[in-house]
Amino acid sequence: MQQYKLFIGNEWKAPASGEWFDSLDPFSGEPWARIPRGNGQDVDRAVAAAKAAMEGPWHTMSATQRGMLLHKLGELIDANADQLTEVEARDNGKLRTEVRGQVSYMAKYFYYYGGLADKIQGAVIPMDKPKVFNYTRYEPVGVVGTITPWNSSLLLTAWKVAPALAAGNVVVAKPSEHTSVSLLVLAGLFAEAGFPPGVFNVVTGYGKDVGEPLVEHPDVACIAFTGGDEGGRRVSVAAAKHFKRVTLELGGKSPNIVFDDADLARAANGVITGIFSAGGQTCMAGSRLLLQDSIHDEFVERLVAIASKAKLGDPALPGVQVGPVATRPQFDKVVSYIEVAKAEGARCVLGGNVRRGPGFGAGQFVEPTIFTGVDNGMRIAQEEVFGPVLSVLKFKDEEEAIQIGNDIRFGLAAGVWTKSLHRAMHMSERLKAGTVWINNYRSTSFTTPFGGYKDSGLGREGGVEAVKEFLEVKSVWISTDLDMPDPFIRKY
Repeated sequence: MQQYKLFIGNEWKAPASGEWFDSLDPFSGEPWARIPRGNGQDVDRAVAAAKAAMEGPWHTMSATQRGMLLHKLGELIDANADQLTEVEARDNGKLRTEVRGQVSYMAKYFYYYGGLADKIQGAVIPMDKPKVFNYTRYEPVGVVGTITPWNSSLLLTAWKVAPALAAGNVVVAKPSEHTSVSLLVLAGLFAEAGFPPGVFNVVTGYGKDVGEPLVEHPDVACIAFTGGDEGGRRVSVAAAKHFKRVTLELGGKSPNIVFDDADLARAANGVITGIFSAGGQTCMAGSRLLLQDSIHDEFVERLVAIASKAKLGDPALPGVQVGPVATRPQFDKVVSYIEVAKAEGARCVLGGNVRRGPGFGAGQFVEPTIFTGVDNGMRIAQEEVFGPVLSVLKFKDEEEAIQIGNDIRFGLAAGVWTKSLHRAMHMSERLKAGTVWINNYRSTSFTTPFGGYKDSGLGREGGVEAVKEFLEVKSVWISTDLDMPDPFIRKY
């Protein structure tokens, strides 16, 4: 069982506490790696290293040189994809095939933002007065702290780190204490790619020991956070004390809306993908299925027929479609919500059970579960479960679908299934969500922004918009007036 160290200033450092803790394999329940328990002293060391890089070699590099390093990092990610896949899958219990796809796609983020690094341009502003010249320039905010959850540690970190570095910033990263190994392995690739010491640093540990000191550190200019809405609220409040910039990619309770004119076979597959892929452990999960009443019974039968055949088991084995819940606390939470749904009067038409015994390791398995008869006021329809649990609701027409879809404090994503272009456009305009998928679900790309409305967060990740989250804009005025104006009279 390997014991890891913190990554600070391109060097492996023992934690100031002298303590480590175990990382548990979600399938076997057994410890498989030792993670350094960082604290505020380690955060201080990492921020100091980042600040030194920001004021030194990283600052003096051209944007083109920074972009080339990002591209080199992408190449190293591709070359080491098998190792990154293995350690991340051991940490979070996802299917090896899904993690492998995420790692390969993660490399493309660094290629994309590497190419964008030297295309961050200001503008010359046409002025409304003579003898003055004005232009804008974009400058990095400084030290960026990233805090990421356990469900997709590598990919969600890349969403933040790639645009932050392209913009000329430096990073101190804090992964989830449940899934730290993959980010430590990735950190070594930064050194191998040739990034100057301090540009990218990783401090592992618990939220109170590492996360809070990172958010409150006076030399950290920006916090990029992905996690639950309660955690995001705490980050936002703490950051506001120092007027830090924040981006928050938070939770969701996204509606997946199927109309009676949709291709029902395709829609059923999309609904399954939206909620049961990754065991429902994704912020964008389509956890509320809204069905037009005329197709409700038929569509539920389709879903049950497909989902009942899902193969649960060891995520490392080929053919397995649903792995374990990533952590014991999350497993307990999912099971508790199933009981809540039953108590509220929802009807469980599939699943609702845990799987234990031979082939199921430590037993952190929840069957794909579908509830019908759900009212939108129920907790099971309003609160994020973050597991393989689908709530099915009925609607009559477009207006009712919009009303139910928007009657939630979240606004991360939504899906619409219809053959009508007019209906698709109308729904996409009316739904209060940062992403609306039409006749597909869970599509993402490094080329386009992703983020939420309402309690689903602040800011955007992906595309050109992500770079702007890590930049300050400066307005520069140059006078060409040689006259001596009256100093007591301002010219407008």
